Amino acid sequence: MAYPETQLHHSLPLLLICDNLRDPGNLGTILRSAAGAGCSKVLLTKGCVDAWEPKVLRAGMGAHFQVPIINNLDWEAVPNYLPPDTRVYVADNCGLYAQAQTSNKASDYGWVCDRQLSKFHKYEEEEAEAEDLETRASKGWLPELEVQSYDLDWTEAPAAVVIGGETHGVSLESLQLAESTGGKRLLIPVVPGVDSLNSAMAASILLFEGKRQLRLRAEHWSRDRSYH
Repeated sequence: MAYPETQLHHSLPLLLICDNLRDPGNLGTILRSAAGAGCSKVLLTKGCVDAWEPKVLRAGMGAHFQVPIINNLDWEAVPNYLPPDTRVYVADNCGLYAQAQTSNKASDYGWVCDRQLSKFHKYEEEEAEAEDLETRASKGWLPELEVQSYDLDWTEAPAAVVIGGETHGVSLESLQLAESTGGKRLLIPVVPGVDSLNSAMAASILLFEGKRQLRLRAEHWSRDRSYH
């Protein structure tokens, strides 16, 4: 498919990975935000709703024809679609920021601090009865990702942002990919008592924050260049 020259010209080293996004309205809204922010492409892993489903198309309002979308990817194939030196960042609604930063306990490290991650698709529930989370974390079952605020600089290298679905949240594979690329979890702080943000809202906040950071970096580079 050919994409508009204007869109390609304004494309940024910013990529979106959708992880288990199953709500058509949310996915369509996210694609619209990705196109508006200037994402270079959007990757959809297996488990996401079909990007070309009618409700997704309706919510996308033409975004499908503005940004490249790669559908139905296995996690093993995702790195093949990332530019060289890309760092993968995972959207995080975790409220216990200090605990995630300082504790070595799996139960504190973003495991039970937000509902989405505590579910982890409820995988291996039977195994969990026999082996506690701390033991599995010490064996590398749970990647140890640093948490940083979303408004601190994370676009110094090409960046890919993972957005998890409303029901299951982000997958273990997304955390493993982030760890392997030197990425982090991006915290969007919410006030106490608010469970989490809608996936589409979180995606919009992060993508346009990435766009803002890249614009400032380009302005600084242009200003420094003019001094020489």
